[in-house]
Amino acid sequence: METIKFKTNIKCGSCIAAVTPFLTSENGIEKWAVDLQSPDRILSVETDKSAEEVSEVVKQAGYLATEIA
Repeated sequence: METIKFKTNIKCGSCIAAVTPFLTSENGIEKWAVDLQSPDRILSVETDKSAEEVSEVVKQAGYLATEIA
């Protein structure tokens, strides 16, 4: 399990509520959080999935997630 960080366009609590069912139901995602205080809206995901797989789950929810190297 590793923690991957993403820059997102998740901007508010309603956005988090929209993404929650996608991330919480996804096998392989242990826990996650979005830092709304950060200007880059950093999403941290503890997972055994690849960054591309996590990004795709966020995309299915209607948001963008770009891995931070």
